[in-house]
Amino acid sequence: MKTRNKTIIAGSAALAIGAIAVGFKLQASEPATDSAVSGSTAHTITVYKSPSCSCCAGWAEHLERNGFGVNVENTNNINEIKMKHEVPREMASCHTALIDDLVIEGHVPAADIVAYLENPQFNTVGLSVPGMVQGSPGMETGTKQDYQVIAFRANGQQSVFREHKDY
Repeated sequence: MKTRNKTIIAGSAALAIGAIAVGFKLQASEPATDSAVSGSTAHTITVYKSPSCSCCAGWAEHLERNGFGVNVENTNNINEIKMKHEVPREMASCHTALIDDLVIEGHVPAADIVAYLENPQFNTVGLSVPGMVQGSPGMETGTKQDYQVIAFRANGQQSVFREHKDY
């Protein structure tokens, strides 16, 4: 009987140690995040993109990793979305997103969106990373280009909101 009890105890201990080890391994393998969205209320963003665009999907994943709720709307007429939300031609990129009353055009980092939402600028329609900048979120190809996040306003003015160099 004592041998059987010792066997049961040893087996239970081994299972518990194994479960703890698996838990640590799973925790260690979870992807690191920038945790750009802090606090208890996460923002939800709707991303309009071409069904075949992988960099747009990569940007949406970047937002999710950083605490945003993301709704993806595939469309074959992204220009219609841009025109409807008054995105200037020179600010255009491959996808357009909406969060609250703000337009997000292109590969704007999650941390920059959060910074803007915490301190909005008067009369701003949106933020943009024009074009397809290598190294920006969703465009991680191994090459990194310096880039700017531009705030564009209803009156046509544009200003640099953030710069990304040597990141």
